[in-house]
Amino acid sequence: MTKNTHRKVDSKGFTVWFTGLACSGKTTIADALVPLLKQKGFKVERLDGDVVRQSLTRDLGFSAEDRRKNIERVTFVAKLLTRNDVAVLATFISPEIAMRAKSREEIGNFVEVYVKASVATCAARDVKGMYKKAMAGQIKDFTGVHASAPYEEPVDPELVLDTEKYGVDECVRQVMAKLVELGYVDA
Repeated sequence: MTKNTHRKVDSKGFTVWFTGLACSGKTTIADALVPLLKQKGFKVERLDGDVVRQSLTRDLGFSAEDRRKNIERVTFVAKLLTRNDVAVLATFISPEIAMRAKSREEIGNFVEVYVKASVATCAARDVKGMYKKAMAGQIKDFTGVHASAPYEEPVDPELVLDTEKYGVDECVRQVMAKLVELGYVDA
């Protein structure tokens, strides 16, 4: 599967797929992008892991198969929105390279953004206490913590945002600059 060439096609819709560990900053950065994209005239939709699991995928658990089904459903929604000129900001751990590659292929206008932060940093940011519970064995198969649920870092994303090094404003600036560079957003 090869990357798309990032040229605008007939549609101005696109999906920015934020991937990374829980509490790496995906949602915070995507939420900060919404008003900027709206100012540029885009219809914007947020697809967030926690929100989607309360509705579209509430019937799924966290097994490897259920995680794949979750991403398949989200990919379908993102594809429909993208082809209808919507700027989609998707924030999902989506731990498997193959899973993200399939989403890229299905959606078309796809920008992969790796929101990078160490497990220690993510655990320190975790207000829900999920990492603490995972490390204590109270949550099984927690991505990035347990060997049974590894996170496969992107090999060649369009953008890497190191949230240990950069704050939200700088990360947002980098995403907007990349969208301009790729031709999805006017300068």
